[in-house]
Amino acid sequence: MSNSILVIDDERDFLESVRRGLITAGFKNVRIESDPIRAAELFREEDPFDLALIDITMPSMSGMELLEFIRTQSPNTECIMVTALNEARMAVESLRKGAYEYLVKPVSRDDLVQAVDRALERKRLLDILHLSKRAVPPGLEHTEAFLPIITQSKKLIRVLKEAELHAPSNVPVLITGESGTGKELLARAVHLAGTRANGVFTAVNMASLTGTLFEAEFFGHTRGSFTGADRERSGYLERTHNGTLFLDEIGVLPPELQGKLHRVLQEGEYLKLGSSRPRKVDVRFIAATNENLEQLMAAGRFRKDLYYRLKGAWLHLPPLRERKEDIPLLVKAFLDELAGDREKGHIEEDALSLLMTYDYPGNIRELRSILHSAVNLSRGGRIGPDLFPENVRKRKAQVKDRRQDGSPRVKPLAEVEREHILRAYRVAGGNKKRTAKLLGIGLNTLRRKLESYGE
Repeated sequence: MSNSILVIDDERDFLESVRRGLITAGFKNVRIESDPIRAAELFREEDPFDLALIDITMPSMSGMELLEFIRTQSPNTECIMVTALNEARMAVESLRKGAYEYLVKPVSRDDLVQAVDRALERKRLLDILHLSKRAVPPGLEHTEAFLPIITQSKKLIRVLKEAELHAPSNVPVLITGESGTGKELLARAVHLAGTRANGVFTAVNMASLTGTLFEAEFFGHTRGSFTGADRERSGYLERTHNGTLFLDEIGVLPPELQGKLHRVLQEGEYLKLGSSRPRKVDVRFIAATNENLEQLMAAGRFRKDLYYRLKGAWLHLPPLRERKEDIPLLVKAFLDELAGDREKGHIEEDALSLLMTYDYPGNIRELRSILHSAVNLSRGGRIGPDLFPENVRKRKAQVKDRRQDGSPRVKPLAEVEREHILRAYRVAGGNKKRTAKLLGIGLNTLRRKLESYGE
C-alpha cells in the first residue's frame, strides 16, 4: 500500500517486529525511528507521513510531547499511541491530545493491522471532506496514472483528486456520467494510482452478459456443466484476482443476476458454474453507469443492497459542455493522435470557436469523431468550419454574433500548447526528463519548446 507510515519506539526489536508485520500485511512504505527527536525533525524535513505509531515512554522526548508536536506540525497525520502501561488516564489523555487510538503492548499483528487500516480509512475520508471545502483542488501525486485524462477544468481536477484519494483503499467505486465522458479512463486511473497497479485490470460490458452467459463468463465453469462445456474455464473473477474489475453499464444487469453479483461483493467468494465448492477472490470493484440508479431502484429494476455495496465511493464525471475550457487541449491532443504519419492538419480559429459553442451530447467521444472526420477530409491541410458535420455547422452564425458582441477571443492552439507544457513543467518540479515523460514527447523537443518560452 502506498500510505507512508512512521513507527517511533526506543525498542529496536519492537520496531523491527512492527515493520515486518505491516509489510507482510501489504503496507510497503514503512519507516522506523528509535530517536523521537530525530522523528520530530523528519516532519520538518520531508513530506508529512500519513500515519505515526508512537511509543509513549521514550528517553529525551516523551511520546505525548511528540504527539503534540506532530499534531501541530502535521495536523493531517493520524497518530496511534503504543505503550506497555494499560492506564485509562493515559489513554484518555492521548485521545484528548489528538491520537486516533491507544494500543497496549504486546500488540498482536491482527490488532495492529486493523488499527492501522481504521486510522488510514479515517484519514482518507477526512482528506475527501477537506477537498470539498477548498476553492482550488491540490495537485495530483500520481500524475502518470491520470495523464491520459486531459483537463484544466477545476471541476474535473477536483473529481480526479477525489479519485486519487479513494485509489489506495479497497472500497468499491461507482462512476456516473453521461456516455462518452471517459468513465473507463477514470477507472483505469484509479487502478493505476492504487495498491493493485501491478495486477490485472479487466473491463466488462455488463450489457453483453445475460443468463447462463453471465455465470459462465463471470464465474467460469467446470467441464460438463452445460452442453458444449468440454473443458474447465476460468471466469473474469478468477482472472482478475488481486486486480481491478471494471463493470461498465452496470444499470442494465437484469435483477435476477444482480443478487449473484451482490454475493461476491458481500462475501468475497463465488461458485463456478457446475461446482458446489465456494472459491475466495480478492478483487477491487469499480462500476460505471450513465443511468440514474436511484430511479431504477424506485422502479424495482435495481437492487438497493447492490447499489449501496457498489457506492462505497462515488465519482461523477461532468459532461464536456460543463468543462469547455478543456476543448482546445482536447482538440490539440486528438489532432496529434489522428495525424499519425501524415502532416498534422491546422485548425482555423473560426473552426475552434465553433467547436467551443457546440454542446456535445456525445461528449468527448463525439468531439474526437468530429475531428477524425475533419482530418480525413482535410488530408493534412487546413481544418475549417466547412469540414464539420451539419449539426455543428449550424452554430456558425451564432459564433459570429457572439464575436461581434465582444465575447472573449478563443486562444490559438500554440498558446494552449505553451500553457499546457509550462503547467506540466511546474507539476514535475522543473525536472525536464520527468516533464517530457509526462507529456509523451522527446527530451530535445521539450528543451526547444522551453527555450522558445524563455525557460
